[in-house]
Amino acid sequence: MSGMPNDFKILNQKVGLGETVQIKMDIARLNTHSKIEVPIIVSRGHTDGPCLLLIAGIHGDETNGVEIVRQIIASSLNKPQKGTIICIPLLNVFGFLNQKREFPDGRDLNRAFPGSEKGSLASRFAHHLMSKVIPKVDYCIDYHTGGAQRFNYSQIRIDTNDEDTLKLASVFGAPFIVHSKTQEKTFRKSMVDLGKKVLLFEGGKSLSLDKNVTKAGIQGAINIMHHLGMRDFTSKISKPNLEPAPIIIRNSRWIRATYSGMYRSYISVGQKVEKGAKLGSISDPFGEFEKFFRNKQEGYILNSNHSPIVIQGDALLYIGFE
Repeated sequence: MSGMPNDFKILNQKVGLGETVQIKMDIARLNTHSKIEVPIIVSRGHTDGPCLLLIAGIHGDETNGVEIVRQIIASSLNKPQKGTIICIPLLNVFGFLNQKREFPDGRDLNRAFPGSEKGSLASRFAHHLMSKVIPKVDYCIDYHTGGAQRFNYSQIRIDTNDEDTLKLASVFGAPFIVHSKTQEKTFRKSMVDLGKKVLLFEGGKSLSLDKNVTKAGIQGAINIMHHLGMRDFTSKISKPNLEPAPIIIRNSRWIRATYSGMYRSYISVGQKVEKGAKLGSISDPFGEFEKFFRNKQEGYILNSNHSPIVIQGDALLYIGFE
């Protein structure tokens, strides 16, 4: 496991057994020369063990993930009896300040990994995280939300061909486990390449908080910490036979708008829809036409566009198949 009992050091700061320390990752400044510091909360148990990273806010507008990690810290759920829990509630502080997805250089931070010392600002930032923090990490839960008014039902995205990660995803207990290949230059891909076990949680939409999504994200972290033997959360874990097993989604696709206009959905995210079911309609604003569209294959609605106005080709619904 990462780290030895008495030499756990991160960003040049030692963290002793039983200690919780907030460390500031400071590698960039605004164009006013003001520092932007990223707080990292490191909590060690009284005995050594695995290291779990809980990270959110890689995209600055994905606030629901930030809320999940914030609540975990505020409730002291991040304090293990064994091993180490590293919490980074908000990685892209820049984007959060501007309520934007991107980094200040206009780049998507989640397409800048593993980064380089001499690349763009996003690339340098990614490199710093990967070289200074990630070597300590064994397991990671990476919290995300849907973007651009698209709401994700709570789900874990992994490569389901990795049996160990699939087991962890089942333990997390989100309603859906979605097979998702790792994309080049993403944080998840860079972590997996290093042999780390990563669960990518998707839930909610950008610039929004949803209580059910927050609850699912927190409970999943509790389940993982308990499973890894980091802390006894028996009293906070529901009986396995009372909770339905996660549905494993092997294939999925977007249903896109065939017209531009006002959009209304007839189904709820998370529900199973039969073949031929009416999914929604698109109309003009003047009452001259309204076009309905139906489901072509039985599946589960994993993501729903909440925008009332859509353009031809826009993603409306993301449907998954077992």
